[in-house]
Amino acid sequence: MKFSDLGQAIASSGFQTVDMIIFVAYIVILVVLGLFLGRTKKGQEKSANDYFLAGNTLTWWAVGASLIAANISAEQFIGMSGTGFRDGIATAAYEVMAAITLIVIGKFLLPVMLKQKIFTIPQFLRERYSDGVGLAFSVLWLFLYIFVNLTSVAWLGALAIEQILGLQGMSIAFGGAEISVRMLIVVVLFIVAGIYSIYGGLASVAWTDVMQVFFLVGGGLVTAFFALKAAGDGAAWEGLRNVYTTLTTGDYARDTHFHLVIQQSHNADAFANVPGIAAVVGGVWLTNLGYWGFNQYIIQKGLAAKSVQEAQKGLVFAGFLKLLIPFIVVLPGVCAYYMTVNADAFAGLQGSIDVADDAYPWLIRNFAPPVVKGLSFAALAAAIISSLASMFNSTSTLFTMDIYKKYINKDASDRKLVNVGRLTSLAALVVAAIAVKPLLGSLDQAFQYIQEYSGFIYPGIIVVFGLGLLWKRASNRAAVWTAVLTIPLGILFKLCLGNVAFQLRAGYIFIILVTFFVIMSLIDNKFVSCELPEEKDRDTMKKWAKIMGVSGLVCIIAAAVVVIWGACLPASATPENNVIAYLNDIGFQAFFFFGVLVGCNAVWLWSNARDTKQDTKALAVDLSLFHTTKGYAWGAICIGIITAILYITLW
Repeated sequence: MKFSDLGQAIASSGFQTVDMIIFVAYIVILVVLGLFLGRTKKGQEKSANDYFLAGNTLTWWAVGASLIAANISAEQFIGMSGTGFRDGIATAAYEVMAAITLIVIGKFLLPVMLKQKIFTIPQFLRERYSDGVGLAFSVLWLFLYIFVNLTSVAWLGALAIEQILGLQGMSIAFGGAEISVRMLIVVVLFIVAGIYSIYGGLASVAWTDVMQVFFLVGGGLVTAFFALKAAGDGAAWEGLRNVYTTLTTGDYARDTHFHLVIQQSHNADAFANVPGIAAVVGGVWLTNLGYWGFNQYIIQKGLAAKSVQEAQKGLVFAGFLKLLIPFIVVLPGVCAYYMTVNADAFAGLQGSIDVADDAYPWLIRNFAPPVVKGLSFAALAAAIISSLASMFNSTSTLFTMDIYKKYINKDASDRKLVNVGRLTSLAALVVAAIAVKPLLGSLDQAFQYIQEYSGFIYPGIIVVFGLGLLWKRASNRAAVWTAVLTIPLGILFKLCLGNVAFQLRAGYIFIILVTFFVIMSLIDNKFVSCELPEEKDRDTMKKWAKIMGVSGLVCIIAAAVVVIWGACLPASATPENNVIAYLNDIGFQAFFFFGVLVGCNAVWLWSNARDTKQDTKALAVDLSLFHTTKGYAWGAICIGIITAILYITLW
């Protein structure tokens, strides 16, 4: 196939000249702006802090916008929309609960990290535990970024662009060889994201994200509007009514597409991806805490804030933006499903939905009018490129600061560190481009691939990082062995309990690891004596330890009663006529995990208040770090209210 044939294929897809102009103009503005914002004053060299943490200059709106721009990518637009197409809105639990998670991280975790003045998450582990723990997690994160995050984002983005432009399955001849159009798009995406992120570092990434988040939120909402408009014969509100009515009544009365909590008896496949109430109190907490709290390319934006208050306001802002995401990416997938079950009313459309991840690009191609199609395309590009740029920057930060500076060249100058960071980003680009097709070429729902295999490491990460931040008895030996056991346990549970929802498996692994970690820390003989906190702080910690302990125990007992009672029910008991059967049908066993998650907080609170022993590298107990402003409290309350309304309305 020749390049001239590409133009004909694009023209036949309905993508007009004005759309291409909008898209090209967006890319040019993005690259120029990124290069401009990443520059330094004449004669002034960029320091390591400037390159990797933007000189700690980010304001709250830059922090919040950059968090969302780094997070929202093809993974959401394509992968989550695809899961919405197949399973329904329950997958939005990742987004809704993420807003709550951001509040928790902003109050309890980020202030401690900022006080420690860290560049990277593994650096904290090195300072809190040992060099071995820090190095292990540095290598682990590098592999995750290159072989899971970079590859999945680029592959999903290329799939979407290929579908929208009508280029599926096409290839281009270069001399005697041929390269697929999809791989060509992957390379172009990597190059565009790499140009400004490699040159300017985090400053270029974060400040361009402010523009990108406007495009991805605005363009996403516009696409959702036109999808609903098509479903309603020209009226978006009528379209929403049609989709909701069709998928909740008649032959679709047991359909899961408009329920945030899925029953296993209604759709076992959907339950395996989003297991009922576990999406609220189960392993989704591991995914969200691990991703938002301890994922370098995400939390790096918070670490680059001007102050703790600016970082916290940024996380609240990001929380409100997260609540928009289900309407931007999941609802369009549900609309596409509605159109497939009413195929006669939507005959003659271009392209097809061969796999679930085709849903979002199929909607843009068929229902976005000229100009809007260009804006939607730019929004998709914004999501892909901003995430890739953040990943390149964080990959270079991890390797340069945690491996090169620590083990290869301890006396490296700032100039040398910046150059090594740029070379690392370039190397990651090349490796990811080579690995992308073998890893993701045959997947139907890449979003679930990302969630499940990221979930292999999150249980251990939460235990090691969380207790290292908060518990003075957390020991290096416990951290090392927890890190060693994390992935083998994930593989073992996958092999032995492959038919159990991965969120539930992750919860069981967490229970094992946190129990192991606590016991190992308590019996470790490497400790030093310490003074108790002030009496006021001790009383506060003991009060909350009792509250957390009782709450966790109630959750565990309730889960045990429901599971045991459910196993003894007669065959005539069904989720429709028996409360216990219904609770088991929505995955009430997730409260085992939630009880342990809540209860382990009682352990560190009680221990910090009463123990006169602490690990040799323990952090000082300082409750003042957890004080927040009234504005933060009100923002958290509003996010909680909106979340409650969504679950009550769409349970």
